[in-house]
Amino acid sequence: MASLEGRIALVTGSGGGIGSAIAAGLAREGALVVAVGRSAARAADAVQAIRAAVTAAPVEPLACDLSDQASLRAATAEFLSRHDRLDVLVNTAGVFRRERHVTADGLELTFATNVMSYFLLTNLLLDALKRGAAANGTARIVNLASKYGNVRLNFDDLQTATGKYSFLRSTPPTMLGRVLLTQEFAERLHGSGVVANAVHPGLVKDTSLLLDIGGPFRWLTNTFGKSTEQAADTPLWLATAPETAAVSGRLWSKRKQLPTPGMGSDPEARRRLWAECARLAGFG
Repeated sequence: MASLEGRIALVTGSGGGIGSAIAAGLAREGALVVAVGRSAARAADAVQAIRAAVTAAPVEPLACDLSDQASLRAATAEFLSRHDRLDVLVNTAGVFRRERHVTADGLELTFATNVMSYFLLTNLLLDALKRGAAANGTARIVNLASKYGNVRLNFDDLQTATGKYSFLRSTPPTMLGRVLLTQEFAERLHGSGVVANAVHPGLVKDTSLLLDIGGPFRWLTNTFGKSTEQAADTPLWLATAPETAAVSGRLWSKRKQLPTPGMGSDPEARRRLWAECARLAGFG
């Protein structure tokens, strides 16, 4: 990995799991890491965890409930009051929920956190990322996602409002959504020096992501999953390596490009998802 001395990185989900490992890795390379946590207490805990892994790491806390658009806007405003640019944005936060919940914005919680927060936070930080690219030659967006199999987005029911709710219905489409948004960001940012890529980390053991689900899926993940440090390798490579500075719009695993079959290769689907996210975010 290249040295990140003087660079600024923001990592969501840095309070634990793969997000914490990525944040520590970026700090180890010299970046000033802005650690995002759901509350001030969670953000402070994230800072402590990173400094426990990297002594005297330059880390700042940033409180943000990623499911809440007002919180996202307030957090980005706070970040921009401290920093005029951003060099690395890593979106790792996500949820699995056993039951359907609705946010203060009237959105289903899984969709709000797993898709809308990636869309809105990244858009609110685009100018800062472009300034980072202008200052250093490139800026990186890395989105945690997943291989999505044969899943398709149901544009008539993106938020699983009809039928019986389950995490198996609600969560896999959001992983496809992240891949599509990554591709659309890459297309829109072409030529700006800002690159965007998605990562399939595979099963990752001993995280809080599946606490609400439990059962065989959580047992399988904790038994056969890789460590958070192993899972962080490809995101860190995409965020730091010279050879990935010009690569954009791809899905990766183990430093190798993965195919994006089905709807994941449909430009119309990604534009349609973008338009719906823009509408829900109140963009003109």
